[in-house]
Amino acid sequence: MKTPLSRDYFYTIITSPVGELKLVASDAGLAAVTWVTCPNDKPNKTKVPDARENAKHPILAETQKQLTEYFAGKRTKFDLKLDMEGTPFQKSVWKTLLAIPYGETVSYTDVAKKVGKPKAVRAVGNANNRNPICIIAACHRVVASSGDLAGYAGGIEAKKALLALESAT
Repeated sequence: MKTPLSRDYFYTIITSPVGELKLVASDAGLAAVTWVTCPNDKPNKTKVPDARENAKHPILAETQKQLTEYFAGKRTKFDLKLDMEGTPFQKSVWKTLLAIPYGETVSYTDVAKKVGKPKAVRAVGNANNRNPICIIAACHRVVASSGDLAGYAGGIEAKKALLALESAT
């Protein structure tokens, strides 16, 4: 099945320090980074249609390279073309996630204020949950107002590991 724009999608699966990740891209950009084996990540949470395996697709190869550098502590910012599908509100939240500095955390309330909807904290949480590009659109950097680590598609242990990686470098 293709999107209304009739894009072809491609995927590859990579191994990372926080588990296997499925990378999905079109020629327009990276569409998804999802957890392969994590029970907290729902396989249908993103609107990415069927994809064909192609580890050599240039966007997937570049994504894998940048993620490898990130996990090695050598990359603090990603520079990838993105092709995320979502509602205008979700996209505004995801854009905010992309702007959270490496090694820093913000609250769901902070994100709600930054997208101009200060009372939409729950909606921000739902959009965060629907983030199709984990790690890169850094939803792991969003925590509860109390500082507690709220839910994470990759699991709380993965969230702790990502935050520890960023604080160590």
